[in-house]
Amino acid sequence: MRVNLITRRSDDCESSAGTIPIALTIRPACGLPGDYEYATDSRALLRLLRGRTDLQDSILQHFEAALRTPVGARLLGVDLSESVLTEIGYFID
Repeated sequence: MRVNLITRRSDDCESSAGTIPIALTIRPACGLPGDYEYATDSRALLRLLRGRTDLQDSILQHFEAALRTPVGARLLGVDLSESVLTEIGYFID
């Protein structure tokens, strides 16, 4: 399923390990309703994206840099498998 991934910091401070706590909004890319919010951190999200998607490393590096900005980061039209979506709690009907 193609989704848009939208992040925002869920806390203003970084943890001691250098990770950033974030709220990830998963939204269907086709414009249908179905937003889902998932609490995670920058390290776990990047590990998921590197291991379970076919996104290019340059795109992920740019996304990682944007995670550190106050505005947050967005990835549009990311193809996530049903197993990945189910793993994070987003259920598809």
